[in-house]
Formats: sequence, C-alpha cells, structure tokens
Amino acid sequence: MTLTEGQRVRLSAETRLIDAVAPADGSSTAMAGITGSLSLAAGTEGAVERVVEHRHESDGVREYQRLASLLDAFGREMPAGSRRQLEEKVAALEPEWIAHQKRGLLVTVRVRFDNGFVLDDVDQGLFSPC
Repeated sequence: MTLTEGQRVRLSAETRLIDAVAPADGSSTAMAGITGSLSLAAGTEGAVERVVEHRHESDGVREYQRLASLLDAFGREMPAGSRRQLEEKVAALEPEWIAHQKRGLLVTVRVRFDNGFVLDDVDQGLFSPC
C-alpha cells in the first residue's frame, strides 16, 4: 500500500528520535556533546505532505532488464549460438533480479502531525491510514 499526499495517517508505533542539540543563538560551547530525544506516541495523527518512491536498481538489475528485453524482442531472429549466450547471461542475472523484486519499492514520506511536528524521510510502513 502506498500512501498519498493529503492522506490522513496515524503513527503505528511509538517513535523515538535522537539528535544533537544546539542552541538557537549559534553558541555551541554551553551544550557541546549534549544529545536530546523526542518520542512521538503511537496513534499520533497527521497528514502526508510528500511521498517519494526510491528506485534502487543495481547495475545487474538494469543489465537483466536490458538483456531480457533484447531476448524477448529479437531472440527468435538471432542465430542459435548468440541466443544461447544471451539466455545464459539472462539466467546468470536472474537471482539478482528476483531479489530486487522481493525487496520491492522503498517509499518514504513527510508527515505533518496535528501537534505541529514534522517527520520527514521515513518509511511509509511507520504509518497506517486513519
């Protein structure tokens, strides 16, 4: 399930965010090395502001797609030896292609919660539709 912009969502699990804290005036000596955390409770609701689909294709995946397309389009017309070599190359890349398909598409979202907080670049799996 891919979330959509404008969709109302609910945080599925308590989420703890940790980061270095710096004062607003830019002075860093008073708080050097201090880390702060913020927890967002499960059930916190908000609206999806942005959805980004990340397509992580390795060179092997792209090569599999290219060669499989070539085989599908011209395989019947190729000399038997060339076709056999191409089929072997496609077969050698197939495990990488299958793993890529199992991983699926990584989708990250930016959500503005009703309390004003914004959570950005997080996996859509952290949210469920309201």
